[in-house]
Amino acid sequence: MPDPCLCPDLAPLPDCKNRDWARRAIALLEGDGRRSADTHLVKPAFSGLGDIQIYLKDESTHPTGSLKHRLARSLFLYGICNGRIGEGTTLVEASSGSTAVSEAYFAHLLGLPFIAVMPRSTSPSKIDAIRCFGGRCHFVDHAGEVYATAERLAAESGGHYLDQFTYAERATDWRGNNNIAESIFAQMQGEEHPVPDWLVMSAGTGGTSATLGRYIRYRNLASRLCVVDVENSAFYDAWVSGDREVTAPGSRIEGIGRPRVEPSFIPGVIDHMIRVPDAASIAAAHVLSDRLFRRVGASTGTNFFGLLWIAANMRREGKSGSLVTLICDSGDRYAATYYNPEWLAANSLDIAPWRRMIETFLNTGIWSECSP
Repeated sequence: MPDPCLCPDLAPLPDCKNRDWARRAIALLEGDGRRSADTHLVKPAFSGLGDIQIYLKDESTHPTGSLKHRLARSLFLYGICNGRIGEGTTLVEASSGSTAVSEAYFAHLLGLPFIAVMPRSTSPSKIDAIRCFGGRCHFVDHAGEVYATAERLAAESGGHYLDQFTYAERATDWRGNNNIAESIFAQMQGEEHPVPDWLVMSAGTGGTSATLGRYIRYRNLASRLCVVDVENSAFYDAWVSGDREVTAPGSRIEGIGRPRVEPSFIPGVIDHMIRVPDAASIAAAHVLSDRLFRRVGASTGTNFFGLLWIAANMRREGKSGSLVTLICDSGDRYAATYYNPEWLAANSLDIAPWRRMIETFLNTGIWSECSP
């Protein structure tokens, strides 16, 4: 018989109020996932590309208008399931804008306070969107200050620092569960070249490129992953050198490029990287916007330029196949910057030569060096 001295005294069972809140919150997040996870795969036609077909996964159609909608939902689920987010928890994030917009949306959905820490240079439309969802913006002067400031504000409020730059690669189920990689390959079924030769993705947290690269390997697919980086970002130099301690000033292209190598950046799943000049990224966004009859953001321009660079190499080698990249967000958020001639001039960005080069390639298939 058990020793009665070791038996616990009878006492009221613990209150399950927090678990009840978590169940309701997860149901709300899963409902959003069912409604919005599978975005369109657009197939524009460009005469100069010949037998190379390109596809654009349009993440701008999410309720919060960007790829970061997926990440934000995953971060919320990750925080709730790990017991870090509960009823009334103040949420804090370090962001250049789009992630914070999406997180403000989900915080509003769950009735949670939200604070976004971001550079003062963040586009006004993103700031307005965060505030529209009830979020509060805390500004810093330099991009490198966002991390410590967000951590401090979370500690002072007794809240939770969502920390997209650390948790992006682990909050998403890279093996499937309708992640972006699984969605792309499912939508490519039935196409002439259903397994893309290359997927092209820029790096912000590094989480999306990690998901794509891991999924390719997990499914034993022949596709390769090219990550495109931008000026004044640490990712490309870290990939080339193998040094994760590399630092940089910080990118002018919102949403991608970072002053440090983020924990979610996984170099080992990347097959190739290139660095794209800022003027080329913005020019490519302008050209693609004209062809799609709607504006796309500059990070999409970075993706598109990288896609065309690979297409040019495939044409030179006489190859056919398919290439896939992402439309990260709408260009309407950047009317005051990337689509403003005065802003471009003030930042010494001449996009005209790059526009001519890109247009020539799309129309004729001839890839020439950019020249004034």
